[in-house]
Amino acid sequence: MKFLISAFTFLVISSLSCYSQTSGKITGRITLINGQAAESASVSIVENNKYTLTTEDGNYTFSDLIPGKYTIRIQMLGAAQKDIIVELTTGQSATANYQLEKENIQALQEVTVANNTNKFSKKESVYSARLPLKNLENPQVYSIVPKELIIEQMAVDLGSIAKNVPGSGIPMIANQGRVTFRSRGFETEPMVRNGVAGFSYSSIDPANLERIEAIKGPSATLFGTNLSSYGGLYNRVTKKPYNGFGGEVSLYAGSWDFNRITFDVNTPVNADKTVLFRLNGANTFERSFQDIGFTKSLSFAPSFSYQINDRLSLLFDLEFGKAKGTSVLRFNPWTKSKKTESIADMNFPYKQLFGSNDLAYETEMMNIFVQFNYKISEQWTSQSILSRSRTSIDGYISALNGTSDTTLKALVMRGYTSFIATDIQQNFTGDFKIGSHRNRLVVGLDYYNNANTFDRVHITGPEVDFTNPSATSKINRATIDDLASTGVKRAENNGDNSYAVYASDVFNVTDKLLTMVSLRLDRFESEGVTSMATGENKGKYGQTALSPKLGVVYEVFEDKLSVFSNYMNSFTNKTGTDAAGDVFKPEEANQWEIGLKGDLFNHKLVGTISYYDIQVKDMVRTDPNDVNYMIQNGAQSSKGFEVELTANPFTGFNIIAGYAYNDSKMTHADASIEGLRPALSGPDKMVNLWMSYKFQEGKLKGFGAGFGGNYGSSSFQTNTTTRKVIIPSYTILDATVFYDMGRFRIGLKADNITSEKAWSVRLTPQAPLRFMGNVSFKF
Repeated sequence: MKFLISAFTFLVISSLSCYSQTSGKITGRITLINGQAAESASVSIVENNKYTLTTEDGNYTFSDLIPGKYTIRIQMLGAAQKDIIVELTTGQSATANYQLEKENIQALQEVTVANNTNKFSKKESVYSARLPLKNLENPQVYSIVPKELIIEQMAVDLGSIAKNVPGSGIPMIANQGRVTFRSRGFETEPMVRNGVAGFSYSSIDPANLERIEAIKGPSATLFGTNLSSYGGLYNRVTKKPYNGFGGEVSLYAGSWDFNRITFDVNTPVNADKTVLFRLNGANTFERSFQDIGFTKSLSFAPSFSYQINDRLSLLFDLEFGKAKGTSVLRFNPWTKSKKTESIADMNFPYKQLFGSNDLAYETEMMNIFVQFNYKISEQWTSQSILSRSRTSIDGYISALNGTSDTTLKALVMRGYTSFIATDIQQNFTGDFKIGSHRNRLVVGLDYYNNANTFDRVHITGPEVDFTNPSATSKINRATIDDLASTGVKRAENNGDNSYAVYASDVFNVTDKLLTMVSLRLDRFESEGVTSMATGENKGKYGQTALSPKLGVVYEVFEDKLSVFSNYMNSFTNKTGTDAAGDVFKPEEANQWEIGLKGDLFNHKLVGTISYYDIQVKDMVRTDPNDVNYMIQNGAQSSKGFEVELTANPFTGFNIIAGYAYNDSKMTHADASIEGLRPALSGPDKMVNLWMSYKFQEGKLKGFGAGFGGNYGSSSFQTNTTTRKVIIPSYTILDATVFYDMGRFRIGLKADNITSEKAWSVRLTPQAPLRFMGNVSFKF
């Protein structure tokens, strides 16, 4: 028996040895036109249908190949197919490298910028125009906050990340953690994820973020009215799986019992490395700097990609988050007081919440994203997307409403709310020539469904004196529950459907002169509001809107400096009729803009300068002849000037700077606000600045420091002819020191170094000086 086992083992070893001497492998590296690695490019062997994907370094390998002639096929979205003939001899290895012959925007936006260049100047985006356009070719303005800056600033929430976007301002945090920013005088939310619907009416953890893209100006033509405001939109670009094993674990600790752990793990699933998996997640707990208040959250974000064949790929990812916390302070001063005053002079306590920790809410959110990419030909690609977003809120959320100059009552909403959105999108993208003129064209179909449920009661709490708070001023759960019978019930379902078709073409008149023509046809169908108690439905209506977009770009110096101009449109659907019975039409906003974009001195100076003019028309307002009706003739103007620069004056030193000026006013409105700046438009002047230096060599190699801050001029929470509540100007300074050696990083951050008192547009006090430490390990 032992003899047979020994003989069998000898035969197996001999066979493997002979096979290893006769088999071979083919390796190679795929690079972009600028020499950077092309990550996740599809590489296949035509003869045996073997597939793989390139690594982060652009490398690929096929092993265990018998001698013979093979065709290596390289496929990438937005690039021509490339076949390379390789002859493999017995026991030898062969190499087949390839460098793309032209720029590939889809690949370029994922490239990691080398340390000796402007590492914060990543400006390429395939989402902003839904086309493969370089920033200097795009007639629309957008800002990008890359993960390199997020890591350096130790930004652990969307508000901290968006501080780097010119004109973003202090974020407005809603009672359930939802965040809203300012953009060109309008409220703008992070409703978009990877270019399609990905909203959340609760907090969004940034653990799986690759970057934030702030796309400026009315953008309904390509994104629809559900996802964008007249100021633009925020697109959250998430981390994607890559061909290789690796990951990172980060630990954070800071003031007010702040504790956070994040993880990022990536691995190929199969031997051919065509199936990839990545998992990001975080767990966070923090107490408020105020007398009470807390938040705790848990998030998971798995992502899965599958290169089905050399033309077809699948991307599936999911965001799941649960959170529990108390409402942030939201104060609405008494509006009947006919005077002008600052929130800083109201004797409203900065560090008191007027609530209790048992008045808490719980949220759950889940976003599902499925995308198929198919390379139809060298000129055309197909993209099919399904996005499903759900948010539920249960518990107590609250606001404080002034009842006099010195008193307030809490309004507490107790119960359940849910929001569900479904977005189905089909895009066909072409890059082709008509004669000698290049065309980049996207044609898309978009279906969006929104369904909401409200099952809660609105309860008014007892009156308290906020200028002389005491232990009895705190409003707890028992007090609110006892008053529930006096509350106002809201139990209803509502929803709507949008059906749209759009097209956008960028036409090269010459190599330097480009024009963009875009149009969206949108049909909106409101399902009205259905009472849960009676089943009665009210308010169904439908509207059709056309949304155009035009742009012109002239590259004064190719890939270095361009002049651009655009005309863009957005709309908002409006229900109801006026006194004459005429049905309202969609409200519209139209923008024209002109500016410069530059990428100079080998990417060491990258920036945008622009002037815009947004005019909103057909706004619904109270009929001056009959207060029982509304009339559709309101108008608003929002004009401004924006500058954004990222610079790398010398190796290791980086600067990010932004300035935003906005002049907004109601040009045709109710007499109480005619000619005045809208209350929630934020400061008219804002500045953001960040400077950092990292030692590149010597004994201090890896050490670095950063310093910067944000300034905002005074603004208004209420602004009428009889009542003005002023939010003071602010200057908030931050600093960080760190030691970063690639696989190991340790950092210390101080936010709001001077403990500047500042408020959001909802009069939410901002935290004073906060310290945070971080340790990260990569593997």
